[in-house]
Amino acid sequence: MRPFEYASAASLAEAAALLGEKQGRSRILAGGTDLITQMQEGIEQPERVVNLKGIAGLDRIEIGPEGMRLGPLVSLSTIAAHPGIAAGWRALAEAAGAAASPQIRNAGTLGGNLCQRPRCWYFRNAEFQCRKKGGQECFALEGENKYHAIFGSDDCRIVHPSDTAPALLAFEATVTLLSPRGVRELPLEGFFSMPSADVTRENVLEPDEILSEIRVPAPSQGTSSLYSKVREKASFDFALVSCAAVLSFNGATCTRARLVLGGVAPIPWRCRSAESLLEGRLVDDPLVSRAADEALRGAAPLSQNRYKVILARNLLRRSLSALSSPST
Repeated sequence: MRPFEYASAASLAEAAALLGEKQGRSRILAGGTDLITQMQEGIEQPERVVNLKGIAGLDRIEIGPEGMRLGPLVSLSTIAAHPGIAAGWRALAEAAGAAASPQIRNAGTLGGNLCQRPRCWYFRNAEFQCRKKGGQECFALEGENKYHAIFGSDDCRIVHPSDTAPALLAFEATVTLLSPRGVRELPLEGFFSMPSADVTRENVLEPDEILSEIRVPAPSQGTSSLYSKVREKASFDFALVSCAAVLSFNGATCTRARLVLGGVAPIPWRCRSAESLLEGRLVDDPLVSRAADEALRGAAPLSQNRYKVILARNLLRRSLSALSSPST
């Protein structure tokens, strides 16, 4: 790890200014569970690390009639254990509780979980100059690719590692980004970016911007949700495939559906055509199977990850069947 300057900000404005002074050469420290690893591996070599943990209010949870406001430093363990989140946004609580290990959930933050960098072993290995690091090749296309994407282009076959991102996207969350130029708000779906836009980045956060707040609208009456995750190690691991499902019902009819897969694409993968198939219909077993098949249409697995198609299809079927049951 190279030497770096450590700066602790007292406010978001000060943090943004500190980032701007060494634009592109500074990094934010929140929980540190991903940044420190990147610095040890030589992926990140910032000249300055800006600590946000001294800024009051960034770990807040506010729940009201219109929805929920979350600070970026709220810990994953706090989200998982919060009764209000479990009651209104069950899939988010389940997603936070499924991330990593208890120790990492205690330190890891929501903002960090959304902004964490991919775990692709070619990206994380200093011996490989892959496209994400400025090279000319995605080594996963012809190499060891059992954990890589089944959706997306061949620019880069990383998968987005976040557990909370699919759940928040399914709940149609928005994010607030702060910089010396001011504040901008955008849907979380527009926060993540595909490698075709810029292969070196996973989101639209500028070098001097800070993710300052996450807002989640209140679910409508008759809404249920689930987050499911398949991983190799039951104790803690990144998702082979995960699924966030949010369904709203009027009686037995599905009025709104949001289905987002994790572990299958460079971004949380929304299954729009499957959602359209469900909306306005009675969700029975035949429709569940059709929707799951539709969600996986267009998948392009690599040589060693065809199993992800089967996992994702079955995970969707299980989630949809559970949510369409009156007892859920």
